Amino acid sequence: MAQNNFVDYVKIHATSGKGGAGSVHLHRAKYIPKGGPDGGDGGRGGHVILRGNAQMWTLLHLKYRKHVKATPGANGAKNDMTGKSGQDEYLDVPLGTVVKDPETMEVLFEITDDGEEKILMRGGRGGLGNTNFKSSTNQTPRYAQPGEEGQEGWRILELKVLADVGLVGFPNAGKSTLLSVLSAAKPEIADYPFTTLVPNLGIVSYRDYRSFVMADIPGIIEGASEGKGLGHRFLKHIERNALLLFLIPADTDDIVAEYTILSNELDKFNDELKHKKRLIAISKADLLDDELRTEIAKTLPKDWNWSFFSSVSGYGLQELKDKLWTALNEDDEETVPSTEG
Repeated sequence: MAQNNFVDYVKIHATSGKGGAGSVHLHRAKYIPKGGPDGGDGGRGGHVILRGNAQMWTLLHLKYRKHVKATPGANGAKNDMTGKSGQDEYLDVPLGTVVKDPETMEVLFEITDDGEEKILMRGGRGGLGNTNFKSSTNQTPRYAQPGEEGQEGWRILELKVLADVGLVGFPNAGKSTLLSVLSAAKPEIADYPFTTLVPNLGIVSYRDYRSFVMADIPGIIEGASEGKGLGHRFLKHIERNALLLFLIPADTDDIVAEYTILSNELDKFNDELKHKKRLIAISKADLLDDELRTEIAKTLPKDWNWSFFSSVSGYGLQELKDKLWTALNEDDEETVPSTEG
């Protein structure tokens, strides 16, 4: 996923089609010089519709398309002919796209399923033709309804990455390396902080041809929940993951303290994140011998679900995948390690 191609925020102006006008027409035919009303209804104006597309991962295609407009409905015609509806304008978007009102920032709806369709701007209704107004006291109405105006306005489209497992950690914790080892994803990897500036997705193969999706979320820094750095932009992608995998390097000064900082940033950003399943993975285990791993394990809280692994040597990777699969498929009981030391 090229970083310059990943766009997770766009603002577009959408206009739906105006409804067609109803027809005012009186039936005329040979030997019927004064027939009754036969004006048809106007057609519906075209909708602007968002459609979920599981093959898409970015809003890049909408970045330079600021104005989207559907066509109007056709007017009604004689012989009770209804006008043709306006053509709907479809916008394919990635799963996890959230639509907001730019003035109130209210979430209007979100797209989470492949093929799911939601109307962004509803087309105007077609006007009724004069046939609809015929009555015993008004045999030849000479009026009809105009078409209803369409809707228009600005909308914010914001993408929150959908994945089974979201990798959480400070910059340079080894998240990109783990994703590259477990999947076919090729994130940019280097030995300096903030290599990852956009989320990367990878499909992790598991036993018996099963799989799950893992997301490498850009590294969190202390204060991210308050908007420090690119905090809010990074943290929003964590909301849509089923399970959070905290990566903490084995050579960090205090593993429990580092987890506490990461956990607090998530909880302050969105209190609901407290209830997501969590696992802790201690990376760079190739730097440790058996004796040192045992000593570190003694310092970890008993309620933690943790494991050692090394992306370089492969140590503990299968055990880590087993734990992730089990956590993803167990009942809804949360696996939430305590942040108390």
